[in-house]
Amino acid sequence: MSLLWSLRLSLVARAASCPVRALGPSPVLPSSQAGPLLLQSPQPGHTFHAGPCLSSASSKELLMKLRRKTGYSFVNCKKALETCGGDLKQAESWLHKQAQKEGWSKAARLHGRKTKEGLIGLLQEGNTSVLVEVNCETDFVSRNLKFQQLVQQVALGTLLHCQSLKDPLSTYSKGFLNSSELSELPAGPEREGSLKDWLALAIGKLGENMTLKRAAWVKVPAGFYVGSYVHGTMQSPSLHNLVLGKYGALVICETSERKANLEDLGRRLGQHVVGMAPLSVGSLDDEPGGEAETRMLSQPYLLDPSITLGQYVQPQGVSVVDFVRFECGEGEELAEAE
Repeated sequence: MSLLWSLRLSLVARAASCPVRALGPSPVLPSSQAGPLLLQSPQPGHTFHAGPCLSSASSKELLMKLRRKTGYSFVNCKKALETCGGDLKQAESWLHKQAQKEGWSKAARLHGRKTKEGLIGLLQEGNTSVLVEVNCETDFVSRNLKFQQLVQQVALGTLLHCQSLKDPLSTYSKGFLNSSELSELPAGPEREGSLKDWLALAIGKLGENMTLKRAAWVKVPAGFYVGSYVHGTMQSPSLHNLVLGKYGALVICETSERKANLEDLGRRLGQHVVGMAPLSVGSLDDEPGGEAETRMLSQPYLLDPSITLGQYVQPQGVSVVDFVRFECGEGEELAEAE
């Protein structure tokens, strides 16, 4: 409870000037603009063996081209070109496979080490929103750019998976992926292998055990809105509509018309879910509860405890129908106790 109280006080103090924007629906990018969503390829460690020196001008030009394209060291690029007879495409594939082997080897050695730290990733595009959790051993690694790029890749892989589900929407849909299901997702267009392969590459580079813990996704039709909030926010290194932090929430609302204040309302509802950790939505007809109340609409409103959340929402012209809340490292203490 002390953690939640600390979080609530922090949210209330920052509410008036909170810079975090709610991630409301945004236009789906046309395919011609989809390129910037993809991440830069991770750069594996420089532990491969060097071969003989390349001497010809053409070989040096190929070496520079491979180095610029992949980011691998000159030593490893030379070895790749010599192994593949100067074929640029095969050399790039060879480098990736060698790095992957090294990553899996290190992942096997580190397996079983506790992963209590990490990041929540919140990504929204069009009518689709996803939350993902990726864990590591230390907060130091969670602040590393390469770890954040891994979270981006996982969020993007989850988004593409959700968008590939073609079920017609008459109401909102929500789904969850556990660690095993998440690991098997394709890494995305122009990315070889699955997300677990990219996890192994990150482990090989950063030297800590990591896990793809879980993901949740929400798709909504017209007449619905997804409010969102991330606490402890840091902006994604290269994906403009991805936000990273330690807590994340999606709040699904039904509304008869598009209102100007929906973005701010969605952020405030997300703050409440993060700070008060409800277990269910409840009903506007429920009696107001106290601090121990777990029904969202009956809880004291985080930013004004003199009223319930239901009393705050009712005049806004929206109905809260569902929510998702992620807390980084959630459940690890319980698992250790068991």
